[in-house]
Amino acid sequence: MERIKQSRAASFAAVALVYVLAAAAGIAVYAALPFGWIWNLLLADVAATVLTFGASLLFGNASVYDPYWSVQPMVILAAFAAGKPMNPVRALLLAAVFLWGIRLTANWAYTFRGLTHQDWRYTMLKEKTGAFYPVINFVGIHMVPTLIVWGCVLPAVWAFREDAAWNAGSIAAFLLSLLAVGLELAADVQMHRFRRHRTGTFIRRGLWRYARHPNYLGEILMWWSVALAAVCVFPSRWYLAAGALANTVLFFAVSIPMADGRQSAKPGFEAYRAETRMLLPLPKRKKKR
Repeated sequence: MERIKQSRAASFAAVALVYVLAAAAGIAVYAALPFGWIWNLLLADVAATVLTFGASLLFGNASVYDPYWSVQPMVILAAFAAGKPMNPVRALLLAAVFLWGIRLTANWAYTFRGLTHQDWRYTMLKEKTGAFYPVINFVGIHMVPTLIVWGCVLPAVWAFREDAAWNAGSIAAFLLSLLAVGLELAADVQMHRFRRHRTGTFIRRGLWRYARHPNYLGEILMWWSVALAAVCVFPSRWYLAAGALANTVLFFAVSIPMADGRQSAKPGFEAYRAETRMLLPLPKRKKKR
C-alpha cells in the first residue's frame, strides 16, 4: 500500500480504479432499485460515495474523494443521455456540464501529488475533531458534498427525462455556464503561475487582483446556470434550483470562511482583505476619509 501511495502514477491509477468501481456500483444499484428515478439516483449516488469513502479509509487519505465533485455529474448525465434523442436543451446542458467537469477534473489531475498528500482542510478537521473525525469524514467530507452536487445536477437530469423546447432563457443560461467555466479556467491558470513564481504573499494579478475567490464565483455561477437552464423550460419546477442554492450556501458558510481563515495567519492579510472583494473580480471603491 505504501508503495502505491509513494508513487504519483500508481496513486493516480488507484484513484481511477476506485472511480470505475464506484460508477459501476452506482449504475448497478440504480438498476436494481424499485423506486422512482430520483430516489434510485440518490441511493445509487450514496452507494458510489460509500465505496469511495471505503477506499479513502483503505488509503488513509480523504482526498481520494476530491475528484468525485467533478466526475459525479458527468457520469450521471452520460448515463441518462444514453439512448436519448439530443434536442437543443439536452445538448446545451450536456455540453455545459462536460466542459465544466473536464476542466475541473483536469485541474485536479494537474495538482495531484499522490496519495501521500491530503487536502489541508481534511487534515485540519482531523486535528480539530479528534475521535469524532471518522463521522466528520463520512458526513462532512463525503456525504454532504455528494448530496449537494446530486441536487445541482438534478435539473440537467430532469431535462433528459422530460421533453422541452429551448428558449431565450435556456440559451442565456448556457452562455452563463461558459462564462463560469472561463472564469474558473482563468483563475486556475493565474494561480498556478503565481505558485510557480511566488512573487508575493498573496496573488494580486489577473482576476485575483480584485477578488480573493474568483474560482468560487465560477463554481457558484456554473450550477445556477444549470438550474436556470432547466427552470426556464420547466417554470413549474422552480424547486430544481434548490441544489444551486445549497451549493452557494456551502461556499459562503464553509469554503470561503475556511480559506480566509487559513490566509488570515499570513502577515498583511487584513490589508489584503480590505483591498479586495470576496468574489467579484471588480475594483473595490476606496472609502472616503
